[in-house]
Amino acid sequence: MGGASPAGPSLWTMVDEASTRNRVPARLAHAIVEAESDGDPQAISRAGAMGLMQILPGTARAYRVSDPFDPWQNLLGGTRYLHDLLVRYHGNVKLAVAAYNAGPAVVDRYHGIPPFHETRAYVSRVLADYGT
Repeated sequence: MGGASPAGPSLWTMVDEASTRNRVPARLAHAIVEAESDGDPQAISRAGAMGLMQILPGTARAYRVSDPFDPWQNLLGGTRYLHDLLVRYHGNVKLAVAAYNAGPAVVDRYHGIPPFHETRAYVSRVLADYGT
């Protein structure tokens, strides 16, 4: 992954454990954490997404994440959501990553990666870090 995380090596161990539990590739979860928060469990986006995997409040509720700033809860909820997106898009990592960024309704509306610069750049960054 990128540079050393401010949270230390235990963060990446937790990413691996959450990924294994939720049957998602650990390298993909690592890449999303890097792109979303750069490993900062206290990160907050302009859109209100929170924590390591930048979970929105509605997603936090849906995945029973009561404290999105708790690294373990955030990773479990985020990797569960990522697993569900991978299932929804039949293992298509590009579409799952685009949906993680823009939302599945937007990906469905465009029948693929939406034509937004932010989403396209995000997908490129995550896939490059993932190694595809």
